[in-house]
Amino acid sequence: MTDTDAYDVLVIGGGPAGLSAALNLGRSLMRVLVVDADRPRNAATLNSHGFLTRDGVPPHELRRIARAELAAYPNIEVRTRVRVLELSRADAAGGGRRRFTASIGRKDPTDIVTAHSVLLATGLRETLPDVPNLRGFYGISLFSCAACDAWEMRGRRLALIGTTGDLADRARLIARWTEDLTVFTLGADTVTSAQEAELAAAGVAVARHPISELVGDRGRIEAIRLDDGAVIPVEGGFVRPEWETDLSFLRGFAPSIDPDGHLVTDRSGRTDVPGLYAAGDAAIPGPQQLIVAAGAGARVASVMVQDAVGIASAH
Repeated sequence: MTDTDAYDVLVIGGGPAGLSAALNLGRSLMRVLVVDADRPRNAATLNSHGFLTRDGVPPHELRRIARAELAAYPNIEVRTRVRVLELSRADAAGGGRRRFTASIGRKDPTDIVTAHSVLLATGLRETLPDVPNLRGFYGISLFSCAACDAWEMRGRRLALIGTTGDLADRARLIARWTEDLTVFTLGADTVTSAQEAELAAAGVAVARHPISELVGDRGRIEAIRLDDGAVIPVEGGFVRPEWETDLSFLRGFAPSIDPDGHLVTDRSGRTDVPGLYAAGDAAIPGPQQLIVAAGAGARVASVMVQDAVGIASAH
């Protein structure tokens, strides 16, 4: 395969970060391939919020619109329902451009492509708290992003469910939208006695027993039953998942990851592997909003174009 057969950029992930990056890369005359397994983490969410001009749009509709826009660019190719099974890299001999090689398919490789640079926009792999029948309510009346969904539940009796060390901080945040919040720790010692006292002073209750059942109908939660028999009425709420970046497809190299599971990048989206960039939830701690991810994709795309032509930009 000759150097001209390679894509300029392989974008792994077809969420808002990857699609936004692809659009801006394509408009800069880059030859771009987007590979999207089409299994977004927000698939259970009926409507997304906070995206200017698209507030309330279903996430799948936002992706459909974006793909339709990309289809107008002959130098942008989008492959869906396949994934990168393996990604390896090699520096070209004689000072030539580096090259990444990716095998693509569903379960088995059906194609091999090469690219000079790669953007990881894979998002995060999510593990929900271990609560019976939680999936039946997730994305309908229980959510993970307060900035995305708390407005619709303002003033209601809310729950916060999780076992992570930042649970008290999340409770303080969610209390902005309600005066009736109960934190459920599932029996874990993730809220200290001092934190519980601070939360109580702010009107936030802490329930430390494990949850035996979520009570409700058709995804609308009505109460939470604890294993000690107590039943606490709620009308919605939030869960605190645990997240990790899935890099199992990388072969022979691995970028650095921080303790919270995010890819470590400079402020321009470069990882510590030359030619490998990251954007979106996989690289950005903080609000996991679609508009934030889309903005990150556009920013990293600009950096990749500058790097490709040798213009020094901020690290």
